[in-house]
Amino acid sequence: MAYLFLIIGFVLLIKGADLFVDGSSNIARLLRIPPILIGLTIVAFGTSSPEAMVSIVAALQGTADVSMGNVIGSNIFNLTLVVGIATILFPIKVENETIRKEIPFTLLASVALLILISDTVLQGFEINYISRSDGLIFLLFLSVFMYYVIEVALKSRENTAQDKSAKQTKWGKNILITVLGLAGIVIGGQMVVNNGKEIAYSLGMSEALVGLTIIAVGTSLPELVTSITAALKKESEIALGNIVGSNIFNILFVLGTSSVITPLAVNGKVIIDIIMMIGLTVLLLIFSKTNYRIGKTEGVFLVAGYVLYVAYIIIRN
Repeated sequence: MAYLFLIIGFVLLIKGADLFVDGSSNIARLLRIPPILIGLTIVAFGTSSPEAMVSIVAALQGTADVSMGNVIGSNIFNLTLVVGIATILFPIKVENETIRKEIPFTLLASVALLILISDTVLQGFEINYISRSDGLIFLLFLSVFMYYVIEVALKSRENTAQDKSAKQTKWGKNILITVLGLAGIVIGGQMVVNNGKEIAYSLGMSEALVGLTIIAVGTSLPELVTSITAALKKESEIALGNIVGSNIFNILFVLGTSSVITPLAVNGKVIIDIIMMIGLTVLLLIFSKTNYRIGKTEGVFLVAGYVLYVAYIIIRN
């Protein structure tokens, strides 16, 4: 039954995120928000909502390793497999603003996470943890990012025509779809955490490994589906904006909210994964600066990188 409920949970997460993204994206287009900003905010928040729900539930249940592993594992999954598969299908064009501001902001959030959890090294504490004050710092960083996005949206709004396809759908229907999607995400998130842990523990897996693999991949499926769909539709701004925005939300919103609810103890092994996440973000920035596009060769390299990473953490744990 645990396997059955896990599958049902993943279906609810994916379908819920799909409905949430569709409804909220149409609302954003009705408001004439540019595609890159839709990807960075509405779509990114929608596809990050499974991570948020899973990490908050895990934090409330006292399983901090699942909460941390979910976020870090999801971000690495996004930077490697999601970007990799999307670019193999169709090379992603990268906007100048994304290279100059949005990817560096992702890097800043990742480095801030590394610094704030290095309590044993920087402060001489016995354990590393994300305190409530650390969580509030993350949420303040998020407010700075949202201020930047809103400012850019307001400046661009006059130059962005209203999407004709969005006009065909009424406000009420979009709001209903968004609410139904959110409900699916909430229920599915609880089912994935509870049944994923039960199965993993029966197989002798650690909490950290569960968070970094099974739950991280499961909650990142909406990002994968959304970015692949956007790439196939040649909407590269939404494809990359979704990934960059999702990683920012995962660190600043998901970990920020989870740690404000209850402080999170950090497994020392996860620090290595955070360093890898920082390195992959730097690599994405380098790839993006190459002719302002990420091509198929880079995509194959990133997919191979994820395969090696999974092999490493399975051996390590």
